[in-house]
Amino acid sequence: MFSAASRRRGGGRNDRLRQRAAGPPNPCPPGQRGGQYLPLAEADVQAIYNTALRLLSELGMGEVPERLQMDLIAAGALDTDGARVLIPEFLVAEAIKAAPKNFTLHGRDPQRSIEIGGDRVHFGTGGAAVQTLDLETGLYRPSTLADLHGFTRLQDTLPNVSWFTRCCVATDLEDTYELDVNTVHALVSNTTKPVATSFTLAEYVPLVVEMLDIVAGGPGAFSERPFLAAHISPVISPMRFGEDAVDVVYACLAQNVPVSCITAAQSGATAPATLAGFLAQSLAETLASLVMVHVIKPGHPMVFSNWPFVIDLRSGAFAGGGGEIAVMNAASAQISNWLGLPSGVASSMTDAKAIDAQYGVEKGLTALAAGLAGGNMIYESSGMTASLLGASFEGFVLDNEMISLIYRSMRGIEVTEETLGFDAICETVLGEGHFLGHADTYAAMERDYYYPTLADRDAPSQWADKGALDIWTRARETARHILNTHNPKYLSVEQDAQIRARFPIRT
Repeated sequence: MFSAASRRRGGGRNDRLRQRAAGPPNPCPPGQRGGQYLPLAEADVQAIYNTALRLLSELGMGEVPERLQMDLIAAGALDTDGARVLIPEFLVAEAIKAAPKNFTLHGRDPQRSIEIGGDRVHFGTGGAAVQTLDLETGLYRPSTLADLHGFTRLQDTLPNVSWFTRCCVATDLEDTYELDVNTVHALVSNTTKPVATSFTLAEYVPLVVEMLDIVAGGPGAFSERPFLAAHISPVISPMRFGEDAVDVVYACLAQNVPVSCITAAQSGATAPATLAGFLAQSLAETLASLVMVHVIKPGHPMVFSNWPFVIDLRSGAFAGGGGEIAVMNAASAQISNWLGLPSGVASSMTDAKAIDAQYGVEKGLTALAAGLAGGNMIYESSGMTASLLGASFEGFVLDNEMISLIYRSMRGIEVTEETLGFDAICETVLGEGHFLGHADTYAAMERDYYYPTLADRDAPSQWADKGALDIWTRARETARHILNTHNPKYLSVEQDAQIRARFPIRT
C-alpha cells in the first residue's frame, strides 16, 4: 500500500511530466527591456535635437488651422503674419516636461493591458492595407470587412501581438462613416486586447465613443478607462499641419481617447535623403505634434510616434525593408527614449509579396533593430506585406514566432553563480560525461530556451517523411485552424443588439 507521502510524490512527478509534455513556459514574454542597440552617439542625438529645435523656432510650421494657431500663440508661439507659426524652445521643453512618461494602454481584459514607456518593448500592429493575401489562392485581392474580422480573431490568439490596430481597410465599405464604425465594431467584437483605429473625420469620434460606452458598460464608462487609441497623422511633411487630422486630435482629446501622433516622412521626397537631416526634420515634426497636444490638453497620453520611412531613390517607390529603415527607426526610438517620451516606431514593413526569404530577412532585420533599440511600441510588426499594401493571415502567425525569437535575444544572458554552473561542470566531467540528464539542464530548458512551433528542426529524412512542407504551408495550416476554431463572443447579446440598433453594422 502506498503512503500519503508517496502519493504526493507521485502526484508531483505526474504534474512535472504533464508540464514537460505541454512544453516549457514562455521564457521571453512581451515587455522585454530594450536599449542594447544605440546607433547614435550622445553627441549625435544632441545635434539632431538641437537642429529640430532650430527648425521649429526659426522655420516653424505652416498651414496651421486657425483654432490651433490661436492655442499655440496663447501658449507662447509666434505668428509670422499668418504664414507660419514659430514654436520657441521653451514651449517644446514645457510640452516634454508635461507629457506622461508612462501610461497604461488598457485592454478590455485588464490582464491584457500593457504599460507604455520606460525601456519596455511591445510589438503590435498598424497599417491600412487595401489588399489581403488570400489563404486559398496565395494571391492578393481587395481587403474586406470580413477580412478585418478574421485578422482580429486570429491575432486574439497570438501572445506576442500586444495590441491590435486595424491592419486593413474594408474596401467593400464606401461610406466613410460606415467604414469607421464597422472597423471599431470588428475590433471590440473579436478581441479584448488594447485596440486602435483611425478616424476619417472628427465628427465621427463622439459617435464611435457612444459605441465604446455601450461596450464599457454605460455613458462615460469608456473615458474612465479607455481601451481604444487613435492613430493620427496631424503633421504633413515637410513641416506643415493637416487640418482634418488636427480636428480629429481635438475631438479625441475631448473624449479622452489616447493618441498616437504619427510622423511618416519619406526620405528624399518629403524629408532629406541624408539620414541625419531626415531624423532632424522628422523629430521636429513629431515635437510639433507633442506641442499641439500640450496646448490643447496638457498631460494627455500621447505615443511619440516618429516613424522614418524610406523610398527607393531609383524609382520613388516606398521601401519597407532594408538596412536604412532598420537603422533610422532604431535611431528614432533612441532619440525618443533619450527625451523620456513613450516611443513608437515601425518595423517589419517588408516589400516581399510572398512569404519567402525576402520576407524573413527584411522582417527579422527591422524588427530586431527596433526591439533592441527600445521602441516602446513597435507598429506594423505583424502581418504586413507588400510595402504595407497587403496583409497576410499566415504572416501574422509567422511574425508572432519571429517576435518570440527577438524577445529572447533582447532578454540576454543572466550571469549568476547558479547559471555559471561550476558545480554542475565538475559533477558531469567526473561523472556521466554529458549534461543531458542533469538537473541544471532541465531547469535551463524551462527557463532559458524558446522552442518554435513553426520553424522546422527535423532531420532532412524526417522532414521529407512529414511531407517536405515549407514554413508558408505550415503557417497557412495554423492560420486556417485558428480561424476555424476561434470564434470569441466578447460582446454580450444585449450589447451587440444595442450597437446594431444605433449604428449601421454590416456583418
